[in-house]
Amino acid sequence: MNLLDSLGSLRSLTAGPWIYPVVATSILLDVFLPVLPSGFLVITAATAAASATATTPDVPSLLPLLLCAATASVLGDFLAYRLALRGGARLDRTIARSRRLSMAQERLGTALARGGGLLVVLARFAPAGRSVVSLGAGAAKRRVEEFLPWSALAGVTWASYSVGLGWLGGQWLGATWFSAGVSTLALFLAGGLAAYLIRRPAEAPAPAA
Repeated sequence: MNLLDSLGSLRSLTAGPWIYPVVATSILLDVFLPVLPSGFLVITAATAAASATATTPDVPSLLPLLLCAATASVLGDFLAYRLALRGGARLDRTIARSRRLSMAQERLGTALARGGGLLVVLARFAPAGRSVVSLGAGAAKRRVEEFLPWSALAGVTWASYSVGLGWLGGQWLGATWFSAGVSTLALFLAGGLAAYLIRRPAEAPAPAA
């Protein structure tokens, strides 16, 4: 049987309770290392969850997976925020060492600075946008009560969307690697749209009559 169509192979990757700490660790760290495949891990686990039956207790459960992903997202954001709050030269060196993070900071930094709280939610989907927002909020000395509630909303929204994509893909296309790949592509497309909306120039105010 082809590996991409093998339900057993997908199950074997996500079987057991260890999948939750792996997913949480990936999400927690990808605010510092945006190359980590945290979104793919969440979607893969949710795709496997779509095959759950009374005889397959080893597949992940949706609610624990959702709570795990959302909590790790918020905690990672907060750690990055605190690091930047106490940062300085060390933070600049960390960003400079990551080409992807440097490019994201250059492209998104100005747009994020002018935006409101909902921009934090959009940035959670954009490539490296989460890193720029969390580190930027700390570097700008924003108060935690200004940042954390929007970070929580962003984490819950991203986790719900990712888990939902994986589960729906598994329901429609079967719990296979192909399904997980299609759902991951949908997540990337959402990220591209979010990045476009963030970078889009603000509309000029209409002239007074």
